[in-house]
Amino acid sequence: MPRSVNSVAKRARRKKILKQAKGFFGRRKNVYTVAKNAVQKAMSYAYRDRKNNKRNFRGLWIQRINAGARLHGLSYSQFMGKLKANNIDLNRKVLADLAMNNPDAFKAIVEKVK
Repeated sequence: MPRSVNSVAKRARRKKILKQAKGFFGRRKNVYTVAKNAVQKAMSYAYRDRKNNKRNFRGLWIQRINAGARLHGLSYSQFMGKLKANNIDLNRKVLADLAMNNPDAFKAIVEKVK
């Protein structure tokens, strides 16, 4: 009995990897064995950096809130402590946006917690 192989599925698998490697440099884009490793590495970097991106944005928001609070005579930690004490539930993303783009509203919040 002849051996049966599923060439269609094999080709589809390889095409999928090579499609993901589009834009890579040198043999990484057109040699399957090299592209497979490159794509696997790229995927692990992408997973890691989706987590890092969240950390970076939180740091940026904290810097912006700190700068806005210091204009009104409070440090970041004092400001956040007073927010919690006054039961004002605004997250850092919203506070940073107010501090940057709407200083009057941010000033009103600072006056409320003082």
